[in-house]
Amino acid sequence: MIQKIKYLNGSSNDPYLNLAIEEYLLETVEQDTCFLYLWQNENTVVIGRNQNPWKECRIQELKEDGGHLVRRLSGGGAVFHDLGNLNFTFLVHKCHYDLDKQLEVILCAVKKLGIHAEKSGRNDITISGRKFSGNAFYTRGEKCYHHGTLLVSADMQKLSKYLQVSKDKLALKGVDSVRSRVANLSEYQTGLTITMLKEKLLEAFEETYGHKAVYCKQEDLDQEAVSNGRRKFSDFSWLYGRTMDFQYELSKQFAWGNVSWQFQVSCGIIKDLQLFSDSMEPDLVEMLPRFIKGSRYENKDICNRLNQVSAMTQVQSIIIEDLIEFFATAKI
Repeated sequence: MIQKIKYLNGSSNDPYLNLAIEEYLLETVEQDTCFLYLWQNENTVVIGRNQNPWKECRIQELKEDGGHLVRRLSGGGAVFHDLGNLNFTFLVHKCHYDLDKQLEVILCAVKKLGIHAEKSGRNDITISGRKFSGNAFYTRGEKCYHHGTLLVSADMQKLSKYLQVSKDKLALKGVDSVRSRVANLSEYQTGLTITMLKEKLLEAFEETYGHKAVYCKQEDLDQEAVSNGRRKFSDFSWLYGRTMDFQYELSKQFAWGNVSWQFQVSCGIIKDLQLFSDSMEPDLVEMLPRFIKGSRYENKDICNRLNQVSAMTQVQSIIIEDLIEFFATAKI
């Protein structure tokens, strides 16, 4: 039986730090305790543990807008977070895990705001068939968590912009997101704010579990452990280095000829590639793949590799400069 409930209202909008805090709380939650962690990310696409980022997210557009790509521990589909979205995590030991009870906290909180919602399937909470909360789950040993999103006043245009799949030729492996009709809670309650929802969630948490919540501060956590966790969640190998191979093709017509690149990518690294071109510089075309093979599958690293190519003629210089400019903004 749960003897204590604890509550942490996250003070950071850094998605990598927030996931690190979530994992730290999972590792340290006491056996007789249910922990509720509320947190927000700014301009972030969060993908499930086994998803392919290039399939789920327009990564280049997200980065250009100063956004973040994050991979969480749990499974499920890709979601967009901004400051109009509130995230929650219930952390408990397996013996006290109760999904119905945890979801009841959410349903009770929105009811206090005058909104009637209901569970839909296993993972969603809806209003009139429109989803405002998606949920995912993770277990490690005897501890587990249930977390999810609560759309309050999220920017739906950005949500659609970043989560749309590119129309470029893709042949990818991974778990696809299932798109659903979504809604903001503010559509059903004028003037609703994140602060108001947090207050009602805390009230509902205490009422549902029959205990007074113990407040915890982010500053009181083990900062070294949290910092190490942040490094893990922001590391390239965690974000992109999953064991999912895929092929990607890019083509472009330049003044000096047409080029078509075919990449073979594994764990975020270009393992092989082929370059086809009708350029009048066949030696350069044959040489370029050797410079790029082994680079990260990201614009900056490819451009850095191309900068290392020595041009022998003025035409070759033009070709290299054009390719660097192309890859600087390519949708990869």
